[in-house]
Amino acid sequence: MASTETTTSSTTGKPDDDPTGPATAAPGTEAPTDPPADSPAEAAARATAEGDGTAAASGTAVSTEAPAAAGAGEPRPAPGDLAGLEAGLDALDSSVVSRQPWLRTVLSKAFPPLIAIVIVLGLWQLAYHFQLKPHYLLPSPLDVFRSLQQKWLEGTLLSFVWTSVSRGALGFLASVAIGTVLGLVVARVKLVRAAIGPILSGLQSLPSVAWVPAAIIWFGLSDATIYAVVLLGAVPSIANGLVSGVDQISPLYLRAGRTIGATGLAGVRHVLLPAALPGYLAGLKQGWAFSWRSLMAAELIVNAPDLGTGLGQLLEQGRELQDMSWVLAAILLILIVGIGIELLIFAPIERRVLRSRGLLVKS
Repeated sequence: MASTETTTSSTTGKPDDDPTGPATAAPGTEAPTDPPADSPAEAAARATAEGDGTAAASGTAVSTEAPAAAGAGEPRPAPGDLAGLEAGLDALDSSVVSRQPWLRTVLSKAFPPLIAIVIVLGLWQLAYHFQLKPHYLLPSPLDVFRSLQQKWLEGTLLSFVWTSVSRGALGFLASVAIGTVLGLVVARVKLVRAAIGPILSGLQSLPSVAWVPAAIIWFGLSDATIYAVVLLGAVPSIANGLVSGVDQISPLYLRAGRTIGATGLAGVRHVLLPAALPGYLAGLKQGWAFSWRSLMAAELIVNAPDLGTGLGQLLEQGRELQDMSWVLAAILLILIVGIGIELLIFAPIERRVLRSRGLLVKS
């Protein structure tokens, strides 16, 4: 009986022993000891903890994936991840602008026009050198510069420029006042648009010089003739520009204005004109160009001692004297004044308006 119990205990061994393992350890080595067996409750607790740790470790990867469908039972993106995604999209839409030194900015904007001017002067000098026209018909750039220098030394050059600029500015301001009211009426009253809308478009395409003979008959050789030609040339352009700007306004803006009580003149001031400002500004630019051209056409024809001498009269005097250097100098001054007013007044205003509305991005 004793031998039987001994044999049974040696064959069963401990509960954790591997029955297929060696019965004895090699000499000089220690037999590996297995950890004690866990109870069923401890095993269940350990499995639960391991499952929680695995879910926590993979929580970041899960949270970055959007659920396939609402209510599918998958975890939703974390608020921090959504904020990071929105910031990334904003970074893609916006451009990072580093402030450049003022000297580099001036050179980048002034260098291309200077190159173009140098090319034109070079071609002009070549035409003078190879006598494409006789020298009295095609003077050199240096001859034109000497003519301007002579007028400057006589002290009359600035008075010529100021006479034309003051006339142009006054006529343009009057055109803005009339053209704005006319444009608003045409844009908002359907009957008026049907009646005079095509007439405004026709007047805009009519050359301003065509009004000079009629204005001379109406007002004689006076300043009224010059201003009448300027108004008839600029008002249609300003009115049509405002009409185009009003037509591009979203109806949602107009309904929102009426909802908050912005009707009548208040609606025009606070809703209509601000919303139509880009198109209105384009009309103002075109109106200035038409008023300046109309003024030169009027000054060329309406020439009287009592009216003073503007750039148009200066151009006509050069023609009467057959002085081509004088004529080209007057043309150059007219071009410089027109471009200068465009670059110094209208271009900054247009950039500011477009940038404030997100229509122009700095590069």
